[in-house]
Amino acid sequence: MTQPVVTRFAPSPTGFLHIGGARTALFNWLYARGHGGKMLLRIEDTDRERSTDAAIKAILDGLKWLGLDWDDDVVYQFKRAERHREVVAQLLASGHAYRCYATAEELTAMREQARAAGRTRLYNGLWRDRDPSEAPAGVAPVIRLKAPLTGETVIEDQVQGRVVWQNENLDDLVLLRSDGNPTYMLAVVADDHDMGVTHVIRGDDHLTNAARQKQIYDALGWGLPSMSHIPLIHGPDGSKLSKRHGALGVDAYRSMGYLPAALRNYLVRLGWSHGDQEIFSTQEMIEAFDLPAIGRSAARFDFAKLENLNGHYIRHSDDQSLVTLVAEEVGHLPNGASIKAKLNETTLAQLTRAMPGLKERAKTLIDLIDGAHFIFADRPLPMEPKAAALLTPETRRLIGQLRDALAEVTDWRLETTEAAMRKFADQHGLKLGSVAQPLRVALTGRTTSPGIFDVLAVLGRDECLGRLQDLAA
Repeated sequence: MTQPVVTRFAPSPTGFLHIGGARTALFNWLYARGHGGKMLLRIEDTDRERSTDAAIKAILDGLKWLGLDWDDDVVYQFKRAERHREVVAQLLASGHAYRCYATAEELTAMREQARAAGRTRLYNGLWRDRDPSEAPAGVAPVIRLKAPLTGETVIEDQVQGRVVWQNENLDDLVLLRSDGNPTYMLAVVADDHDMGVTHVIRGDDHLTNAARQKQIYDALGWGLPSMSHIPLIHGPDGSKLSKRHGALGVDAYRSMGYLPAALRNYLVRLGWSHGDQEIFSTQEMIEAFDLPAIGRSAARFDFAKLENLNGHYIRHSDDQSLVTLVAEEVGHLPNGASIKAKLNETTLAQLTRAMPGLKERAKTLIDLIDGAHFIFADRPLPMEPKAAALLTPETRRLIGQLRDALAEVTDWRLETTEAAMRKFADQHGLKLGSVAQPLRVALTGRTTSPGIFDVLAVLGRDECLGRLQDLAA
C-alpha cells in the first residue's frame, strides 16, 4: 500500500507571509490536494527574539485569505524542544554525535585558518574523538553531529535533479547549543519525521540545508522524504525580488484589491507550467499540478501580468459574487472604512445594478470601488477640480433644465431616461454629449464615470433629481 502524501508549509514568524512563501504554500497545498493527502502547517518559531504573535497572525490570515487550508492542528516548533533534545540524546547514545567544548576564540581561529586555506569545512573536528574526561570544568558544550568525513551526500531532487556534495566539505554541524536549545537543522528533521512528512517542497535557498539534514536522517536511520527545491522569485529585471518588484506581504496584495483566486492563478504559473494554459480554475490546478513540471530557473514577477489576470477574473466573475467580495474586502482597501460604513440594503442593490458596467473597466477591487464612487458619495457631491471647472452659470442653468425634463419621467429605467435626454437634446439643438457631460458632473462629481444612462438607472429617480437640484441655477 502506498504511503499517503503529507506535505508541510513551515514559515518562520519573523515577518509577514511574503509572496514567495505564499507560492511555496500553494505548491504544497496543490500537491497534497491532488494526491488525496494532507498539507500540515508548522510555525518555526525557535528564533524567540524575532518571532512575534503579530507575524503568526499575519501568516494564518494570509493563508486563509488565499484559500489555502491546512490539515490537523498548527504545530509550533518551539513547543517541541524537549522532543528535539531526546533526538540529540539518541544520536549521542549511538555515537553519531559528540560534545564539543571548543571556545569562541578557538572557533574563530579555525574559521580563519580554513578560509586562508580555501576550505569550506570550517570546524576542524577538535573534539570529535577526544576523551570526554579532557573536558574543561564548568564549560557547557554544544552537541555536534559526527558527519561522514569521506564519500558523498546525495539528494535526488524532483525539481533540481541529482544534487551531490562531497562530505569532506561539510563540517560537523551543531545540533544542540550550549544553552540546551536545539538548532534549526535538527528541529526540522525531527519535526518532519514525527509529522509523517513524505514530501518536502520549499525554496531552493534551502538546498544546502538538505545536505546537512540528509546526514541527520542517515545518522538516525530514518527515511528521507522526497525533496523538491523550487527556484526563488526574481524581479522583472532578473535581480533578487525587492519590495519595488513585489516582495510584499500577502496582506499588501489584498489591500491593492487583488482577488484571492487571481493571485493563486498567478502564483501557480510562477515557475510551473502546463502546456500553454494560463487560466486555471482551482480544480484544474489541483488536477494538473506536479513537481517535475516546475522549472529550474528563477521565475520573474510581473505586476502588469498580475493586474491583467486580476482584471480577467473580475470581468468573468458573476455580479453577485463580486458584490459579496466587495462587501467582504472593502475594509481592507485604502480609505475603505468610510465606504464599508455606507454598505446597506440600498447601496448594495445599487452596486449590483452597476456591476455589469463597473467590472468591464476594473483591473482591481480598488478600480471597482473607484468606479462605484458615485453610489457612495455624500450630498452635496464633492467636486473634482476638472468637474468644478465645468460648473459655469450656463452649465448650472442647463442642469436645472435637465432636472425638469427628467422629473417628467415616472417609469424610471435606462431606456426611458435615455429617451428623455435625447428628446431634450433635439429640442434644444444640442449634441447628446453636450447634455451628458453636465449630467455626469452633477450626478458623480467627476468628468469620467460609467455610462451616464447606467448612472441614472443605478441611482434611481429621487436621488438623481436631488443631486441635479443641488447644482441647478
